[in-house]
Amino acid sequence: MTQLLTRSGAPLSRLTFGTMQFGGKADLEQSKLMYETAREEGINHFDTAVGYNGGASEKILGTFIKQDRDNIFLATKVGYVGGASKANILAHFSACQKQLDEDSVDLLYMHRFDDDTPLEETFETLAELQSSGAIRYIGVSNYAAWQIMKAHNIAQSMSTRIDVVQPMYSLVKRQVEVEILPVCVDQDIKVIPYSPLGGGLLTGKYATGGSGRLTEDERYKARYDQSWMHEAAVELSLMAAGLSVNPATLAVAWVAAHKSNPSPIISARNTEQLMPSLMAEKFEMPTQLYREITDLSVTPAPATDRLEEG
Repeated sequence: MTQLLTRSGAPLSRLTFGTMQFGGKADLEQSKLMYETAREEGINHFDTAVGYNGGASEKILGTFIKQDRDNIFLATKVGYVGGASKANILAHFSACQKQLDEDSVDLLYMHRFDDDTPLEETFETLAELQSSGAIRYIGVSNYAAWQIMKAHNIAQSMSTRIDVVQPMYSLVKRQVEVEILPVCVDQDIKVIPYSPLGGGLLTGKYATGGSGRLTEDERYKARYDQSWMHEAAVELSLMAAGLSVNPATLAVAWVAAHKSNPSPIISARNTEQLMPSLMAEKFEMPTQLYREITDLSVTPAPATDRLEEG
């Protein structure tokens, strides 16, 4: 598996901290408290994007990492809007540099696939940024398995590679197990999945009348609008209570325990909300517990037209 390292040569933490809330649901004070808490717990991998909260996420994170930059693995994303053309990648990356107040980042993702731009143009641009020292590693997010494989082959033809894939993955969103995770294992690509808590569903708060993304954002409500998903969340909470563990800790640790060795992205609006997820950094998942948690959700069918022979 790809070994990502900080500039100082240190391996990355088991978990990744996502700063999507910085400058949005989390104000400057809460963002700083979460950042400091994450560092105290050993987190050294921080994830952002050029457009998060109008650039506020990058600006805030950029100020936090200044005094310890070589020990921080900094990842950001471009191309969520405007496509994956050379012009748009360079324009977005220039904005990243200004917002972060950094000349270079450790990892740059294409935020999503662009049907209208040849992959050759996209990865030639990324290869140029890499060879210039502006980025160290290349990643893609929200790509299908065939898109990952096609892009990876093109990148390799340019003497580089896709080092990281960032997909959605949680106990209630397991489609990546069908093809994306196997592709990453086969091609030695690191997996950094987002939404291990299923938009907060797996914390159990919605079953008790709590609010959050599923009640505030129609996209998230639709994404997790399946009765079995909510039933799985309730069962996970009951299991966690029996173990005297927070369900968020179990949910994040379950993602991290997959054989592809992913490093899930955790996030929160404040430190109180963050702590249960942070506890997964040191939580060791027994094999039997992993199986019991897995059994709470629907296992996706394998990618074959001969299911009856499986």
